[in-house]
Amino acid sequence: MKEIKKVLIANRGEIALRILRCCRELGIKTVAVYSTADREQKHVALADEAVCIGPPQATHSYLNMAAIISAAEVTQADAIHPGYGFMSENADFAESVEKSGFIFIGPKPETIRLMGSKTNAKAAMIEAGVPCVPGSDGVLPDDDDECITIASQVGYPVLIKAASGGGGRGMHVVRAEDELVQKVHLARSEALAAFKDGSVFMEKYLETPRHIEFQVLSDGQGNAIHLGERDCSMQRRNQKVVEESPAPGITEEQRNEIGSLCVEACIRIGYRGAGTFEFLYEDGKFYFIEMNTRIQVEHPVTEMVTGTDLIKEMIRIADGKPLKKKQSNIRMRGHAVECRINAEHARTFIPSPGEITKYHTPGGPGVRLDSHCYRGYHVPPHYDSMIGKLITWGSDRKSAIARMRQALAEMVIEGINCNIPLQRRIMSDAVFKEGTHHIHYLEKMLAQWANEE
Repeated sequence: MKEIKKVLIANRGEIALRILRCCRELGIKTVAVYSTADREQKHVALADEAVCIGPPQATHSYLNMAAIISAAEVTQADAIHPGYGFMSENADFAESVEKSGFIFIGPKPETIRLMGSKTNAKAAMIEAGVPCVPGSDGVLPDDDDECITIASQVGYPVLIKAASGGGGRGMHVVRAEDELVQKVHLARSEALAAFKDGSVFMEKYLETPRHIEFQVLSDGQGNAIHLGERDCSMQRRNQKVVEESPAPGITEEQRNEIGSLCVEACIRIGYRGAGTFEFLYEDGKFYFIEMNTRIQVEHPVTEMVTGTDLIKEMIRIADGKPLKKKQSNIRMRGHAVECRINAEHARTFIPSPGEITKYHTPGGPGVRLDSHCYRGYHVPPHYDSMIGKLITWGSDRKSAIARMRQALAEMVIEGINCNIPLQRRIMSDAVFKEGTHHIHYLEKMLAQWANEE
């Protein structure tokens, strides 16, 4: 296997800058690819080489396999790091990268395919002994009466979900039998439109679960470890807003039990790279929902409490090196909280592209900001609204939240709307501070906030 000396970063924004900085630390040269809307990106200016791969529309640039692989060929890169989003969980892209003679910094294509199908992933996890949400065995049949029978066996309320994809598309809660058939058909049409796959499956709908996920590293050579869990329960429309590690109220015994099952599952499926097992947690029980075969947006909170550079580990694993760290080396120290900073109105959530006219970043002990922004930067209208991630660390949860409140008070972004006022409100919320919130809590909090006007 050839040694990685040059990495093409097939992404944009803060994650592209994060990967670039890591490569610099490792003495690896970098290639930035960018759309015409992203000429001003910070990582484009800092990379050793930069290649324009198309117009602003992602389908013609960041989702254009041929353009990305051509850029790797022209610049003679050794490997491609996909970051998150875009091509990161596209098995066909991973396969094309490897067939073209490059190293894909991520799992093998067949693993991405296996875990990309939620029904196949669930079957694999049941086989590995990982607890799953009760539901249908695989995708729902076309026969409506059979669907009604399955739902009555699972017990209402049930959740209809797309077998491919995520982000809440093709997802519907059904509370009674008389609305089941209509919502199954609606979910199928949405899934087909969004993911070109109309397959859907059914799960028991949990009323007030928390969203807890376990970070894993596996070298594909029989070695795997977990780096504890994150709580990502503060969500709006299935999109995470605040993440933290460790999860409030999870015991060391629970962490070891579920973490060990995730590690065993990684070894069983021959997993390679960084990955995340996502669970719903209710009444002291964990239920597997899916695996993300890539680096997560919220990976910094795990880095802050374990002292492990996850991007660096991904590159080392892709380079064919076995994991150096053992499970006994992993110690969770203190607490970390991450607030996603989005270019959107804090109450209406309408995206707010435009020029940043004033930009001041917070500082102090235990404060980290992952962002590609600067004064004079134009936030383009073509992509996700996230423009940064603010992370704070403290010796315990209370001090991490206190630092976050101070950091949010110091942070200034003008010229565009951003969600800092929402994040400040969350950090001051009594239920959040107690750590008793669940995945539906933020929606209720926002409705209450709207009624206060």
